[in-house]
Amino acid sequence: MERPILFSGPMVRAILRGQKTQTRRVIKGPAEGYNAHGINTLFRCPYGKPGDILWVRETWAEVGSFDPGITVYRADYPDCIPGQFENVPESIEEMGNVWKPSIHMHRHRCRLLLEIVSVRAERLHDLSQEDAKAEGLSRLSKDGGATYKYGIPDRDGLPGNDNDGWHWHEWEVDPRKAFKLLWAKINGVKNWYANPWVWVVEFKRVTADE
Repeated sequence: MERPILFSGPMVRAILRGQKTQTRRVIKGPAEGYNAHGINTLFRCPYGKPGDILWVRETWAEVGSFDPGITVYRADYPDCIPGQFENVPESIEEMGNVWKPSIHMHRHRCRLLLEIVSVRAERLHDLSQEDAKAEGLSRLSKDGGATYKYGIPDRDGLPGNDNDGWHWHEWEVDPRKAFKLLWAKINGVKNWYANPWVWVVEFKRVTADE
């Protein structure tokens, strides 16, 4: 079975780099779905089960002097433009307001397919350091390898917020602290401290032929 799933630009790039193999999503449901021991076993993950396919919705646009135009993706624009196409803006700035929200992406525009490997429910704070790394954090050093820090880079793969990355001072030596910041930026600081139950969906990238 296939289902859509939304990812931001930084997370799409992390998937493309092979750095993101997990995603955590807050469990939404009525109060009676919870009990003293955790999640009621009747709860079903809305993202699917192992073996199911998730097709990624991301910010996109249709451009070019063709009908229909080509699909380009904001996460790695303009590197996603096929070399043989002309009359396509060379920068994100030139694209203006043509970008379309990820929620409006149709299946045939999708370029990323993910096969679910495992699904589990746990408290947000229960993630390990390896789990945090698998959420798409990059690992970089600025002192020749003496110290490594984790964070979200700009489109060029380096620290900075010219696009949607983080300044170096926001990067953390502890990947769990870096994930805390990532979660807070997306869901809010209060949500992090609420320590909600989350679906942990582990996945691998696949092609349409697999």
